[in-house]
Amino acid sequence: MNKHFETLAIRSQMERTAQNEHSTPLYLTSSFVFDSAENGAGIFKGEIEGNLYSRFSNPNTDEFARKLCLLENCESGVATASGMAAVYTALAAHVQAGDHILASGAIFGNSRYIISQILPKMGVEYTFVDVDDNQAWEAAVRENTKLIYVETPSNPTLKTADLAFLGHMCISHDLLYVMDNCFATPYLQQPAKYGADLVLHSATKYIDGQGRVLGGAILGKEEKVRVCYDFIRRTGASLSPFNAWVLSKSLETLAVRMDRHCDNALLLAKFLEQHPDIEQVTYPHLPSYPQYDLAIKQMSQGGGLVGCEIKGGVERGKRFLNALQLHSLTANLGDTRSIATHPASTTHSKLKSEEQLEVGITPGFIRFSVGLEHSNDIIADVEQALNNSQ
Repeated sequence: MNKHFETLAIRSQMERTAQNEHSTPLYLTSSFVFDSAENGAGIFKGEIEGNLYSRFSNPNTDEFARKLCLLENCESGVATASGMAAVYTALAAHVQAGDHILASGAIFGNSRYIISQILPKMGVEYTFVDVDDNQAWEAAVRENTKLIYVETPSNPTLKTADLAFLGHMCISHDLLYVMDNCFATPYLQQPAKYGADLVLHSATKYIDGQGRVLGGAILGKEEKVRVCYDFIRRTGASLSPFNAWVLSKSLETLAVRMDRHCDNALLLAKFLEQHPDIEQVTYPHLPSYPQYDLAIKQMSQGGGLVGCEIKGGVERGKRFLNALQLHSLTANLGDTRSIATHPASTTHSKLKSEEQLEVGITPGFIRFSVGLEHSNDIIADVEQALNNSQ
């Protein structure tokens, strides 16, 4: 029978051992024993299935990757040590000197750094474009363009890329389509349905959902994931079995958590939109959102992140953060706890002021990662911080 998302997330796990455990056990071992010399040789050659060494095969990491594949509707997957390990691997494993990467300018600061600072040392060129400008995407394609890289909703300004358009563009130009789905999660959005070759996750965020462990994943078409797997096998950016076990269990509650994140975020966005000290509110499922029609088409709900511009610029933004009592000030998102971030002075502070403005990061922009607390308490804290930061 065809199972729903929630059922797949809970009931997809490895076969029970002879101990008949209800939940998947932990496999905290660096290596695995072969039944014979012939068995070991066959596993090394790939002729026999079996675990070899936990850097590239372990029951816990394999279960986590397989479960995410089911939820993302992808053929294959591999787990990584962190979200940034997933980003770097997906890019570096598929490009070489002379290639060109076409990427959204509005992406996580470290992802932008990889594309603009690290890969060029290897002879890889790049162009950044506005994530929601389809004409700019098309116009920036070169003869040596190898892949496109995009986040949607974008970090941190929550712009939306047209996934179907990018999918058709990649087919017409024979480009690898790499999509970071961290903010939406597979519960709200499945890029593979729009043609994405590789779907990336920082599992540290919503997939864990409780700020406990680091992790990442690369999912997608089998032949493309295989290139990433071989890269990880030799470079060591693999996920630990313990973290994989935690993340696999976390997926069991992803749907119920995201429902609450989205409900709370929409309520906060509506409150902020009516407040006189707020100039602009950004939330994909808010009717005033510039790309509202596209967002409701691609995402089943609006997600757990809300952006807003506070009147008063950088100094008012800092006073607002310091006045918060319930919200955490931390370099994370997707936690059960609500978090407030000032991107201009933290996550994107390494960008020049003109570069920040190019990707929509204004001096007073605040990004909320709306948690699972009661919505009234979240809103009350934001309200008192606005009142006490004037």
